[in-house]
Amino acid sequence: MDNREEVREFLTSRRAKITPDRAGLPSGSRRRVPGLRRSEVAALADMSVEYYAKLERGNLAGVSPAVLEALARALQLDDAERAHLLNLARAADGSDVLTRPRRCTTTRQWTPHRSLQWTLDAITAGPAFVRNGRMDVLAANQLFRAFYTDLYATPGNRRNLARFTFLDPASRRFYPDWDAFADITVAIVRAEAGRDPHDKDLHDLVGELSTRSDAFRTRWGAHDVRHHGTGTKHFHHHAVGDLTLAYEGLEMAAAPGLTLTIYTAEPGSPSEQGLRLLSTWAATEEAEPDTEERSATI
Repeated sequence: MDNREEVREFLTSRRAKITPDRAGLPSGSRRRVPGLRRSEVAALADMSVEYYAKLERGNLAGVSPAVLEALARALQLDDAERAHLLNLARAADGSDVLTRPRRCTTTRQWTPHRSLQWTLDAITAGPAFVRNGRMDVLAANQLFRAFYTDLYATPGNRRNLARFTFLDPASRRFYPDWDAFADITVAIVRAEAGRDPHDKDLHDLVGELSTRSDAFRTRWGAHDVRHHGTGTKHFHHHAVGDLTLAYEGLEMAAAPGLTLTIYTAEPGSPSEQGLRLLSTWAATEEAEPDTEERSATI
């Protein structure tokens, strides 16, 4: 696959982020580029300037793991960025087609096993859901559907968290730290693009969001990637108010490419009480249509 532009922009953006001080090099007074010069990265990676320039032009095909590791060290890549670099190299080689596990990324081809839905429904203390790398919500428990009611309320969102974040005004009310959520969302989608560069639905999503959202387009151009495994987030739900929730993201061994995420609150905290209120509210909301339907049939 020809992914030279993607490689070039990723390496250039990483080089621009490293100051000479961070790299242990003298700053000098006549620097015309942000971050390090190509010659400085080449020296840190113990390779010729010509060879590094070839890599930065996007030519990763055939590059050895040792060279990639040296490059990752020189550019001070974190774990997510290292993984992204390896994925870009595999895509450049074409080797990922045969070696990567079959990924369950397309909503039209994947439905949750009954046992998975049972598992999600058994989680009653917090919202729980399964997503792919494009941020499609593929399965969820009742509390998640009540928690992300705005995601489901707008048909244009198509149960996709990236569309919700960048195209639905409700997201800015739901996420008090909207900029942080926006950064995370784009970084997850960018990492997915490196893992699965052949995903047409992902290309369509990126094209749609780039066209319709300046905020997405700017972040996409930064080429930031990240692993999204654990942490704390702040929300504002229209029915129960502010919530501070911890989350854990678990890769699903039975369905490579999918992530099960569970939100929970600190025991005894106001947020735990808020989730209990949300659970009651959700049960009430689901019961009302049933009541109306029974009345209509009498």
